[in-house]
Amino acid sequence: MKTAFFDCFSGISGDMCLGALVSASVPLATLRRELRKIPIEGYTISARDVRRAGVSATKVDVKLAAKGRPARRKFRDVKGIIEGSTLSASIRKNALAIFRELFEAEARVHGEPYTKIHLHELGAVDAIVDVMGTLICLEKLGIEKVAASAVNLGSGTVTTEHGELPVPAPATVELLRGMPVYSSGHTRELTTPTGAAIIGALASEWGAMPVMRLEATGTGAGGHQFKDRPNVLRVFIGDAEAGGGSDEVAVIETNIDDMDPRIFEHVMETLLKAGALDVYLTNIIMKKSRPAVKLTVLCDEDKRGELAEIVLRETTTLGVRHSRMARTILPRKSLKVVTKYGTIRVKVADFGDVVKRMPEFEDLRRAARRHGATVAEVSDEALRSLSKTGRKKEAGK
Repeated sequence: MKTAFFDCFSGISGDMCLGALVSASVPLATLRRELRKIPIEGYTISARDVRRAGVSATKVDVKLAAKGRPARRKFRDVKGIIEGSTLSASIRKNALAIFRELFEAEARVHGEPYTKIHLHELGAVDAIVDVMGTLICLEKLGIEKVAASAVNLGSGTVTTEHGELPVPAPATVELLRGMPVYSSGHTRELTTPTGAAIIGALASEWGAMPVMRLEATGTGAGGHQFKDRPNVLRVFIGDAEAGGGSDEVAVIETNIDDMDPRIFEHVMETLLKAGALDVYLTNIIMKKSRPAVKLTVLCDEDKRGELAEIVLRETTTLGVRHSRMARTILPRKSLKVVTKYGTIRVKVADFGDVVKRMPEFEDLRRAARRHGATVAEVSDEALRSLSKTGRKKEAGK
């Protein structure tokens, strides 16, 4: 799956998104041509190479031709502009969703209906170009999925029409709900409302960069110049399926020191049958030097409640802990190979040029018992049969 990973270690803004994607090989001429499909005028867009703390980056600038304050439009005005464009239906849909979030965030801050809110310091034309330009670039690059790191917000204060406000600004705070964020570095605003709205609407994964076969990178410059940290947004583009993928799992844990250990097998089997991805036990020492067992359950988020109830019902624990954990997984498939010991399932996972082959242990054990062989003998035979099957396919090409 063609994936774009945004590294927001120095925040994110609309112009940083455009700069990173133009840097990643979207020609500025292509972006300009596509932007002409939007019924707005009175602006210019340019790109230049700059340096941020010694790092080369692309700075994209959107400038209004008319002097004075930018036009202040309500949501219905922006909606009309987006729907009046001849861009793809996907771009129009995503742009509307992003601007709806922007207006609703401002509305929550000011306690008014979003239909009465203006864009305020977000501007009008520049915000439309930033948002729709980013969507255009992602479409031109063939991006199917967007992932992002935790977002650095900066600190200090920012000057707005309402005076000095703490960073992140109130509207930005509303847009950041549900995202992993932190504050580190300089006392400046690193993440703008437009940047937060874009990444919040597009990113489906958060955390470390997913394993991917890297195809292109881009670096977009922000407006700040720091001596010890480049104010840039990096984007990494590649095929995530070629190297693996990332997701999140729910983790359920509890410490048990007063249960008959023979019950654990039943508890583990019950959890696995109910949909747990994995269940395991860890020997630990609790307070007062009591030996105990930590029961850990990994599962999809939608199974968390059901499996937690099983743990509470089937064990002596009085409570469980919940968390979420990021993981990187390899794409895998299950193949069936015919051997002299019968049919054996083999799990095959790719990691670049390395192929991992793992026969299913339960199949190996059943076949070994049935034929009076060792598990190792059945495993070796299954792998040999798999290799023969692969060679026959290659010869048939």
